[in-house]
Amino acid sequence: MTESALVLFSGGQDSATCLAWALDRYSAVETIGFAYGQRHIVELDCRAPLRSALAAVWPGRLGPDHMIDLTAVLQGIGGTALTSEIAIAMTDEGLPNTFVPGRNLLFLTCAAALAYRRGLRRIVAGMCETDYSGYPDCRDDTVKAMQLALNLGMQRRFVLETPLMWRDKAATWALADALGGARLVELIRTGTHSCYLGDRSRLEEWGYGCGTCPACELRAQGWQRWRAAAASASITASPSGDET
Repeated sequence: MTESALVLFSGGQDSATCLAWALDRYSAVETIGFAYGQRHIVELDCRAPLRSALAAVWPGRLGPDHMIDLTAVLQGIGGTALTSEIAIAMTDEGLPNTFVPGRNLLFLTCAAALAYRRGLRRIVAGMCETDYSGYPDCRDDTVKAMQLALNLGMQRRFVLETPLMWRDKAATWALADALGGARLVELIRTGTHSCYLGDRSRLEEWGYGCGTCPACELRAQGWQRWRAAAASASITASPSGDET
């Protein structure tokens, strides 16, 4: 395919998997990242090494990277547990206080504005409604509504693609394996960062993180389910001569 794409790339597991997905499909791919005062700002340090490694897997396809600083905007609105030293907890609204109101809506708007300037039509993002923390701006309906608003407001025919929308974390690991095998799985396991607390001091079997925040729990549980399913499939496919 000769089309180009812009990928929202944070340095985390989901966005790295989406970048691999886009590189596998499109001949030219650019990335956009956002600094917004996130506690896990270490994720931004992961971006350049990940880009270099993925460019080697899909040579000649990865184009420029764009960084946008939204710190003043999002911190000016008010702090959350994702942008301030606040204990992670549930709010009275039934949402975790790691929810940054308007964050993904702002990200998509900025990405579309950049895509407009760069002549890109497809915008790829890692929102997921299957394994998530309940954030309303990760829902499929939200993304569809944003696509309509952006297309009307910028008079363009953007396509917002969310390849992980209906995949849980186990299926996200499986997608990485299907796209790039053990090499890509290991790159995502050790090279990405998802921990909300920014803990990169310990390498677990599923990657780096504190192991207790919601992001680490989702990632670890997904890894375990995927590994268990892969082991079961391997046993079933084993040419032992016995019935399975």
